[in-house]
Amino acid sequence: MKTLLLSASALSLIALAACGGPQDDTPDPTVPETVDTASDSDRQAAADAVLAKAESGEGPQIGDRIPEPEEDEAAGDTIAAAAAAEKARADEVAARGVTEIGWEELMPEGEEERLAEMYQAQMAMLYSGAGVTEGSAADQAIQIGTFNVVKDMDGMKIRLPGYTVPFEYGKDAQISEFLLVPYYGACLHAPPPPPNQTVFVKTDDKIQLKDLSQAVWIEGTLRTQTQESELADAAYTIEMTGWEIYEY
Repeated sequence: MKTLLLSASALSLIALAACGGPQDDTPDPTVPETVDTASDSDRQAAADAVLAKAESGEGPQIGDRIPEPEEDEAAGDTIAAAAAAEKARADEVAARGVTEIGWEELMPEGEEERLAEMYQAQMAMLYSGAGVTEGSAADQAIQIGTFNVVKDMDGMKIRLPGYTVPFEYGKDAQISEFLLVPYYGACLHAPPPPPNQTVFVKTDDKIQLKDLSQAVWIEGTLRTQTQESELADAAYTIEMTGWEIYEY
């Protein structure tokens, strides 16, 4: 499975950002109404739970991307065996007319270079020496990136792994809308990815997402449809038809 790999400098710049609107303000003109269903207290409780899980060492660390299969000599597993199992699964998925994709495939040509330039501009502004007044508009970092999409993927039936960021929280919460992101803790204790690395997911059947540290596979129809929310803005939408735990 492929993943989008950012340079160490880019990752350090990501850590300076917080959830909010994107720096590039040119999305599709038909942006749906902003989604915001969680109270501040619910969101804080979810953020605290994410941090506690990371600090316990029982799950992924804040900012960790989807894990790749690793060799486990004690269990007799090998990377080759894991790769063979992944190929078999991909073949089964393809037989259903579904394409298994990685996050980098959502980035149009030249986007990584554009993103790096935007991070560099943000860094230059933050360290310009002018200073930022605490509590001012400039004190609130923004989601960096663009709404640029791969238009040919609109309407494609896809399967994509990621971490979930629901708009409602609680062990009994039944949700029909959430964000899918490529790394753990995004929009709660880590800044959001660019809009074209953030996917808004909606489903007709409400589901429960109890453990935000558990990566999942999301399957459905991909749309180049933007969605705004107070957590992060998304350049893509998935009309979900199924999901399952991501095993590695």
